[in-house]
Amino acid sequence: MVKSNKDGIKMESITDSTYWETQYQNKNTGWDLGMISPAITLYIDSLKDKNSAILIPGCGNTYEAEYLLAQGFTNITVIDISPTLVCSLIKKFSHNASITVILGDYFEHDGVYDFIIEQTFFCALPPALRQKYAQKMNELLTVDGILFGLLFNRQFDLGPPFGGSQKEYQSIFKSKFDILKMELCLYSVAPRAGSELFIELKKLAFP
Repeated sequence: MVKSNKDGIKMESITDSTYWETQYQNKNTGWDLGMISPAITLYIDSLKDKNSAILIPGCGNTYEAEYLLAQGFTNITVIDISPTLVCSLIKKFSHNASITVILGDYFEHDGVYDFIIEQTFFCALPPALRQKYAQKMNELLTVDGILFGLLFNRQFDLGPPFGGSQKEYQSIFKSKFDILKMELCLYSVAPRAGSELFIELKKLAFP
């Protein structure tokens, strides 16, 4: 039996650009905070090298990129699968050479990054893709590269979003990353308080 999400959408279609294109065209973007998460702001503020290569996959409206640019970071790449969204971002950032906007599938992306930011991308993927996600993250990071951001520490009905637990995430990432931090987020926005984990994962060179 093919599983469907709460709207009757087949799981397989969630990884297809048509699904996400429809969400943006219909402005059905309930995952969008309208701002950068305070926890991600704090981590960015701790980064010293403004020339670090930073990737934001499944970037959405990418308030994270806006914040990075405002702080003087010069090597930012964002990628999303929705043409409507990406067209909007290209226009928005058209005069800023410090950011590259890509329309495409994260799993087919090639690049090398010092940091990758996770913000509501992992939870948008069907759980069957989580090991593939961890492997791809490892491949995209430099030696000692860091994946940081937020994961939901709760379960949902058929998604997206798809939830999970710290125990589950540890089993997914432990073979590809040194788990420097995976703990209850103390700086979540009010609607997500108590339901997020902050992660800081360092690439393992020989997974």
